[in-house]
Amino acid sequence: MAGIISYGAYIPLWRLARDAIAAAWGSASSGGERSVANNDEDAITMASEAAIDCLAGLERERVDGLYFASTTSPYKEKECSTLVATAADLRAEIVTADFGNSLRAATAAFRAALDAVSGGSASQVLVTVSDCRIGYPRSTHEQTFGDAAVALLIGNTGKPAVTVEGTYSLSNELYDVWRLDKDIYVQSWEDRFIIEHGYMENMESAISGLLRKKALSARDVTKAVLYAPTSRAQQGLARRLGLDAKMQLQDLLIGNVGITGCAHALLMLVAALEEARADDRILVASYGSGCDAFLLRVNEEIEQVKDNRRGVRGYLNSRKPLSNYARYLSYRGLLEPQPGEPFRLFPAATTAWRERNWSIRMHGSKCRNCGTVAFPIERVCYGCRSKDDFEEVRLSDRKARVFTFTVDSLAGRSDDPAVPQIGVEFDYHNTRAYLLMTDCDPGEVKVDMPVEMTFRRLYEGAGMYNYFWKCRPIR
Repeated sequence: MAGIISYGAYIPLWRLARDAIAAAWGSASSGGERSVANNDEDAITMASEAAIDCLAGLERERVDGLYFASTTSPYKEKECSTLVATAADLRAEIVTADFGNSLRAATAAFRAALDAVSGGSASQVLVTVSDCRIGYPRSTHEQTFGDAAVALLIGNTGKPAVTVEGTYSLSNELYDVWRLDKDIYVQSWEDRFIIEHGYMENMESAISGLLRKKALSARDVTKAVLYAPTSRAQQGLARRLGLDAKMQLQDLLIGNVGITGCAHALLMLVAALEEARADDRILVASYGSGCDAFLLRVNEEIEQVKDNRRGVRGYLNSRKPLSNYARYLSYRGLLEPQPGEPFRLFPAATTAWRERNWSIRMHGSKCRNCGTVAFPIERVCYGCRSKDDFEEVRLSDRKARVFTFTVDSLAGRSDDPAVPQIGVEFDYHNTRAYLLMTDCDPGEVKVDMPVEMTFRRLYEGAGMYNYFWKCRPIR
């Protein structure tokens, strides 16, 4: 039976108070805070984090496919799902696909994964969704948007954690929110028109159609996960559908995260599953040029999924305030700070391909003769000098500690001038590696500090984005 086997999420560490945005423009604040991706994060790195969270404790060799959905993909012509799959250390013999161009891209990928698993072309498909949208400065979108990622593992097992009981979709051609191929900022039409003739009409029609199809009423729903651009729109839709907003409506997460683009409906779903119990019936609906609606049934297996995952709850509790609005503009590339010392490197596609197992998968080499582990992969063991006699081992999910460090005050940008450069020691055969540290206060770095690995964008050169692993204080 096809359904959800596991879930994961990722919310960046940094949060910007909406009061800070309003103060910069002398405008009104909508209150609360929004999540902000760091200057070394994008839709790919966040999706990789969510994928790893989703796969915690599971056999990655059983995954047959990975779908990546985003409206803010870093590449216009290069498949991002393959990069996310490699960072998650999935095998090469899988199906990968990218979904985009719509706020419904996530649920389109979710439905495609269900079809693949139900049809027998795959046993397990990992759906990863990530968005990092930019609203016009001083616009309402600038305050309400947020950055996040989510992942769902869809599989065909005897009894998954969540079973899909029914689906219903509508397609609707409408200019409500959009971006041209040359746009940086999200454009939109007049709010009242968008909400009434776009959001309300399509969501109400699809959800009502699904409930009629399954011969159910709003009272039969335990929790309603309804995407909405605003809290007011979500509350209005709940009233139209006859839902009890206090008891049945899932929190929109707009006050402490923001609206996270195509990731948002599934992000809310993960938040709902973290609180769900067996036999709960969950209604999920996403909007964007129409509507996708799903009716889900929670099974007893959900309790096994809740362990070893940070999910929405874990990342909500792990946060740091972004100091000011100007830093947010810098992180999004809207305000160019004084550059730091440039990377004196020239990337090459051939080198990136040859070294992808250690640079993207974060594999080390373990000598079959003496057991010494090295990172990066070494053909010659520095322990016993044997040559080409090793197996590759994954280090990305290993915990580590700061073995030694230096803080370089000249290496960074003017908004983050100090860069901690770390010698880490993993909790696996005392393996050591040299890495940069991110998401940290450089003044708080110390020897023996526990750290974990995180996949980040390192630099841009030769028309390519360069990705690599960094360490960060454990979240």
